[in-house]
Amino acid sequence: MKLVPLGDRVVLKQLEAEEKTKSGIVLPGQAQEKPQQAEVVAVGPGGVVDGKEVKMEVKVGDQVIYSKYAGTEVKLDDEEFIIVKQNDILAVVE
Repeated sequence: MKLVPLGDRVVLKQLEAEEKTKSGIVLPGQAQEKPQQAEVVAVGPGGVVDGKEVKMEVKVGDQVIYSKYAGTEVKLDDEEFIIVKQNDILAVVE
């Protein structure tokens, strides 16, 4: 199966959470903070959304930082994805 986002939505694959702090302390699963960095897996077509022209500014393969509580988590074929609107993406990591 494949996720195909509609409108100005973007499908993200979250990067792995850090298992150790910088000082070397190993964090158990529940203490690990979910990273806000992800890779773009699919991009919607953009177009007119809510009466405004939306141009998609991210592309598949980009590493992005997104809002902490943004999006909808989806599990498909034992993989977890997050579907967000493009305006929930804060920056592209270069």
